[in-house]
Amino acid sequence: MPELPEVETVRRGLSPAFVGKRIARAEARRPDLRFPLPANFVTRLEGRVVQALRRRAKYLLADLDSGETLAMHLGMSGSFRVEDQPVGEFHHPRGGPTHDHVVFHFEHGARVVYNDPRRFGFMDLIATSALDRHPLFAQIGMEPLGPDFNARALGDALHGSRAPMKAALLDQRRIAGLGNIYVCEALHRAKLSPMREAGSLRARETTRLTQAIREVLTAAIEAGGSTLRDHRQTDGTLGYFQHNFAVYDREGAACGQARCGGVVSRVVQSGRSTFYCGVCQT
Repeated sequence: MPELPEVETVRRGLSPAFVGKRIARAEARRPDLRFPLPANFVTRLEGRVVQALRRRAKYLLADLDSGETLAMHLGMSGSFRVEDQPVGEFHHPRGGPTHDHVVFHFEHGARVVYNDPRRFGFMDLIATSALDRHPLFAQIGMEPLGPDFNARALGDALHGSRAPMKAALLDQRRIAGLGNIYVCEALHRAKLSPMREAGSLRARETTRLTQAIREVLTAAIEAGGSTLRDHRQTDGTLGYFQHNFAVYDREGAACGQARCGGVVSRVVQSGRSTFYCGVCQT
């Protein structure tokens, strides 16, 4: 499942083709993805200008001049590719045309194709003014790269929680967009155990974790995200942050923390693999 850095990478890649551009024609090549497409999906898109392209948690949000927002989620295997885009040289189609389910034809000539072999992604049209109250977004927490994310805010979000640290950070009601990979990486960078009670952090540890989350996410975005199976950027190229993993999927490898001497271990928490160093993460 793409996490925040992968979705932000896609947003940045789509922005030149989307923002300020008019959708001349739209194609819905099937009536549904994970869920049915909204009623009159094509007619509500055609002729509309995209005023902004934002990201909220793991969602892409295209604000239209009609007063609606096109909310898009990549699911497990969804990806966008931009064809005939005036910026960017490379284009590597994936999944085959059978899985090209939604196509946006823009007035300036670019064509943006949504491809999703597993069809776990989805799209919806929501009134922009009501977006924050919509069930998809009403309970989502703060953005970890936003201006309101700091040690005090993180401490408040975790205060009193007896959940394991990893589970608390994955809770989208507390922090938006964090997933398994980057939580493992951030906890290792902050030298905090994923099994520790989230509400037990001291002030200096909360500060360390806040910084680690920001650093890991920023580095991953700069690397184009992580490609483990399906993620591609909008020009078809792969992200490469997976080559910088300190612990994720590195069971048995030496810990990279200075003067640690430990090795990376793997445990299962809530049905998902957790990678950590039992020596330096306390």
